[in-house]
Amino acid sequence: MPARQPSKPRVRRPGAEPRPYHHGDLRRVLIDAALQLAAEGAEVSVREAARRAAVSPGAPFRHFPNRDALMAAVAEEAQRRFRIEIEVALGKAPAAGPLARFRAFGLAYLRWAMRNPAHFEIISTGRYFAHGSSAELTRDNAELIALTEGILTEAAEQGLLRPGDLKQVQIAGRALVYGFARMNLDGHFPRWGVAEDEIERMAEAVIDLFIAGIAKA
Repeated sequence: MPARQPSKPRVRRPGAEPRPYHHGDLRRVLIDAALQLAAEGAEVSVREAARRAAVSPGAPFRHFPNRDALMAAVAEEAQRRFRIEIEVALGKAPAAGPLARFRAFGLAYLRWAMRNPAHFEIISTGRYFAHGSSAELTRDNAELIALTEGILTEAAEQGLLRPGDLKQVQIAGRALVYGFARMNLDGHFPRWGVAEDEIERMAEAVIDLFIAGIAKA
């Protein structure tokens, strides 16, 4: 009887598609799939994220037992990207200029929200899941509020602001960026005669107008 030949290693055919994930990054693939579904305006579910990620319907449930768990992870990832955008912008702003930092913060906030409307919707409203269920998201939101307050407090301490109620200024600053981003998301600007290619320039002008209004002459 002839000796059994050793099996040859399996070789991927040229042009063959790689596996869509390996077990170590399934969680990440599912989060990215859910983010993409939200960006497309599609219904987000664990099963649909699994289908988009090309895995079996039951595979995701090891990581996300339900839709709320998946959406919490999606929101945390969106918030992480949002924070990176803000930190990069603040890193380029003058460290000794709190109003310049506030401008950089506001523009980074609005640019990210305008370029990632679905992600902004996820982290700014309760439409997809109860935000209070994510300790990480709650902490990040508190840190962003504290950052905004801290920048404007520093401006007041340096005598850069007009006399007035600092808390009102802080809330107005938050309302400005959130409200502008929300108006864009809800499609209000065409009603105000602002074309799509003018919205980012309008954001800059509105932030500059706000700063001029609170800054000491």
